[in-house]
Amino acid sequence: MEQKATQPSFKKILVIDDSATDRYIAKRMAEKYYFAEEIILQELATTALQYLLSLEGTPHLLPQFIFLDINMPEMNGFEFLEEYAKFSESIKLNCIIMMITSSTHPEDLKRAESNPLVIGFLNKPLSKEKFESIKDEFLLKKH
Repeated sequence: MEQKATQPSFKKILVIDDSATDRYIAKRMAEKYYFAEEIILQELATTALQYLLSLEGTPHLLPQFIFLDINMPEMNGFEFLEEYAKFSESIKLNCIIMMITSSTHPEDLKRAESNPLVIGFLNKPLSKEKFESIKDEFLLKKH
């Protein structure tokens, strides 16, 4: 009989999304499928940037993954990336950014894929299969 994983695969993730529903789904899926021990939710890209900057001196407390929505008010995901690019290497080397969106616009995918700070692009909502593929890809790289 196959044993289910009960230990989270990653310490901490950050979900940046203006949609309360999508934040809720991401949190529930991450908890249900033991993706992360701690799930930080941010509604706005600006407050997420402040949060990350506050952890600059303690890189071990940074989220391992940032799930970044593209279409948000005030500051969209690409504008977030422009500001994030100015951060110190101690932040950038400790966080992996995955863009998430409900957009089907090919230009969004192209922009995300061409940004060196972005490791991947996922369509919302986040699901068991999407978390499993991330686990498979990144946990295998660690070994």
